[in-house]
Amino acid sequence: MKEKEKTPDVEKQSFESALKRLEEIVKELERGEMSLEDSISGFGEGMELVKFCLRKLDTVEKKLQKLMAREDGGFELEPLEKKEESGEE
Repeated sequence: MKEKEKTPDVEKQSFESALKRLEEIVKELERGEMSLEDSISGFGEGMELVKFCLRKLDTVEKKLQKLMAREDGGFELEPLEKKEESGEE
């Protein structure tokens, strides 16, 4: 794995760029042409990217809300989790 290809700082990139880099690492590992040291380094970088992406997704999920109609005809924002917890679709 070339030094310039490594992710400089996982926390300073977008979700999309982290996901793209993770896909690149997976392709490199799947080719099986890397040295053991580079494979281990790539795997470690990939795990950091996975953790970063999962944190980003968790943050976005917590922010998701849906607009619910009230009985009085108005609307209010309701967290998405309430829908999932009640089992409604």
